[in-house]
Amino acid sequence: MIVVVGLSHRTAPVDVREKLAAGADALPAVLARLAARSELAEVLFLSTCNRVEVFAIAPPASGDEGVDAALRAIREELARHGGARSGDDLAAYLYDKRGDSAVEHVFRVAASLDSMVLGEPQILGQVKEAYEAAVAAGALKGTLGRCVTRAFAVAKRVRTETAIGSGTVSISSVAVDLAGRIFGGLSDHAVLLLGAGEMAEAAARSLGQGARALRICNRSFDRAAALARDLNAAAVPWDGLDSELVQADVVVTSTASKTCVVTREMVRRAMKLRKGRTLFFIDIAVPRNVEAAVHGIDNVYVFNVDDLEQEVARGMQARQAERGAADAIVAEELARFLAWTRGLEVQPTVVAMRAKARAVFLSELERSLAGRLKHLAEGDRSALKQMVESAVGKLLHAPTTRLKERAADGEDARELAAAMRFLFDLQELGGASAQLEPVAAEAEDERLPN
Repeated sequence: MIVVVGLSHRTAPVDVREKLAAGADALPAVLARLAARSELAEVLFLSTCNRVEVFAIAPPASGDEGVDAALRAIREELARHGGARSGDDLAAYLYDKRGDSAVEHVFRVAASLDSMVLGEPQILGQVKEAYEAAVAAGALKGTLGRCVTRAFAVAKRVRTETAIGSGTVSISSVAVDLAGRIFGGLSDHAVLLLGAGEMAEAAARSLGQGARALRICNRSFDRAAALARDLNAAAVPWDGLDSELVQADVVVTSTASKTCVVTREMVRRAMKLRKGRTLFFIDIAVPRNVEAAVHGIDNVYVFNVDDLEQEVARGMQARQAERGAADAIVAEELARFLAWTRGLEVQPTVVAMRAKARAVFLSELERSLAGRLKHLAEGDRSALKQMVESAVGKLLHAPTTRLKERAADGEDARELAAAMRFLFDLQELGGASAQLEPVAAEAEDERLPN
């Protein structure tokens, strides 16, 4: 059974999440400890800024006790990794899921339906990196790996069949979007960061990526210089603001000033020297850094926090409207995956039934070939063996098909499989199931779209 244990932005503050996070350097050791636990058959460790989760499988045929043991093992390893004295220290923050709800959770995480920002694309790449790390560590072997790869396909369907990723949903992305609309791209334009607040820095990082130049003007020149080094930009002194307004095309303002630092008169003077070139202000300071009257100057555009948040709200509304369609895709894919896993549950019985029937028929044939039919030529012997193989297949076709159909429909397949094992005195071998699982996965690949 697939299980999930973890915490996220919904259940734990950042100071707890950061203790459990694992970067590329720590991830191999964490995976090794989890994979070494006998309570876990397969495991994947997912670590992002907003969530830390372990996807795992309890050993086959371990029952409810095995599932409970798997959940305890994961909690113990998370506590050890985070430096907690025991799993109880994290109990208030951790959630766990098992079975169908665990699979659904994996699908929803990959499709960005459980993210802080609905529809954000980064989480899919992070899940793929976690999958690749688990494969490299030998921690994924079968069903869990299949579950995660199906989650990739679910995410792709959600992304392509809905508009869940449409609209701008962050201040910085809105700023980039608005600037792009006004200038038709930023490759030939310069960005000025006025102040060095976190919000302004985030917007400047986004805007500066495609801009011709990025310059930073701050009351503390040392702070401007430090940030400029980080952003591969140029620092300019505060008293050079007037001349910077002449050169810049986009100005991001976020100072702690209680009064406006950009006045209508300053911009009016700059626009005369700019000879009418458009000037775009993104004022994300509270109180505002740019006088409201600046927006009235020809070819000057000013957007403040309220303007940007309205754009963000519109983007989120557009995404929320697509949630129902995305949920329907997850439900459809979940049903298909669960049908496949239920088929795996009855597969050992099918294998054992076919093996026993084949062995009985071939044994009787060999006895006859050694006695009354020993005069038969090799060609005739081969024909009889082929007839036996064909008879076994035809005889068991109906019960095999019906058992698998019951499993796919979620009906009483387990009871039917148990009855078959009892009636035919079947002995299932773990190896038979394990050997057949890759074949089932290949068949599933043919049936399920990528």
